[in-house]
Amino acid sequence: MGEAGSLKKLGFVVNPIAGMGGRVGLKGTDGPEILARARELGAEPVAPIRAVRFLHALKKFSSELMILSYPAEMGENEAKEAELEPRVIGRITSGSTTSEDTKRAAREMLAEKVDLLVFAGGDGTAADILSAVDSKVPILGVPTGVKMHSAVFANTPEAAAEVAARFLLYGLPLREAEVMDIDEDEFRKGRLVARLIGYGMVPYEPMMVQSTKEGSTGHELADQKAIARWVVEMMEKEHVYILGPGTTTRAVAEELGIYDSTLLGVDLIEDYRLLAKDVNEAMILDAIRNKPATIIVSPIGRQGFILGRGNLQLSPRLLRKVGKKNLWVLSTPQKLAITPTLKVDTGDVDLDEEFRGYIKVITGYRQSKMVKVV
Repeated sequence: MGEAGSLKKLGFVVNPIAGMGGRVGLKGTDGPEILARARELGAEPVAPIRAVRFLHALKKFSSELMILSYPAEMGENEAKEAELEPRVIGRITSGSTTSEDTKRAAREMLAEKVDLLVFAGGDGTAADILSAVDSKVPILGVPTGVKMHSAVFANTPEAAAEVAARFLLYGLPLREAEVMDIDEDEFRKGRLVARLIGYGMVPYEPMMVQSTKEGSTGHELADQKAIARWVVEMMEKEHVYILGPGTTTRAVAEELGIYDSTLLGVDLIEDYRLLAKDVNEAMILDAIRNKPATIIVSPIGRQGFILGRGNLQLSPRLLRKVGKKNLWVLSTPQKLAITPTLKVDTGDVDLDEEFRGYIKVITGYRQSKMVKVV
């Protein structure tokens, strides 16, 4: 183990409520009222579990690092669960953390001259971190939120550990990466209103750190309609179709004459009609209890995620019930051209492994392509 003065300093901060709104269909947990509603619906913490995954993966490098954390559920508890002994700084009121705690934690990590500040959260957490440190210290996100459009997140908690270690110990270059945030109120109304918060300095590892989301273009409309036509032809009666977010999946609803589907949520279709819209995990499981089901998703442009970003209602429990063979992936050729590989980050490592390999992607009318899931 190196001398304390020679160890690289990694600051670690957890937003313990990040991601809680995902499975219950709330599209975020910004604000006390939404957080309370998420808890009423049975939402459970997501960030602590994924934070522990990051720390477990980092453990093999821990003898060469000094890990600084914030107290209790903002990093200390997760580090101890991973059998690490961080140096704890700062103070919080446990059980009632806010964005102000995140900002204060980031400022105190900056004052401690950490070499890299790693945070577990979503876009809102990234915005809080950036507002506190600007570009004065490199940052890296462990993805735990509902909204993760920013380019500061690693693909998975394990990827975050690998990138952090490579940067601190072996010297990855830095790049400016966009920090975006989404208006949650508009998001819940089916409107994606994103704004650029600023640019953070992030270790550059393009295979392990996600890009910003690439939106659809007008040129893709004809291809989306062709995909939708074939999907509708393949649909069967007395079968529930779970329609994920996005313009390509929305084209399927429109091909069925459904024009009030949820662009940014998950809808259910049965017998060619809208069964329910903007559903959560529990509602989906109830709807398919005694019926066959198929999940229909489209990758996030450029990022390549088909599961685990923007569709957390499609939980590991639900995915196992429906099965990989009943997952239909839709993508226009244009989107695949900038998204050569697909990704999954369900929150369940074993399930993610089951999805690795190749999966059929519907790209047009009676056209498909085998694409690698990494």
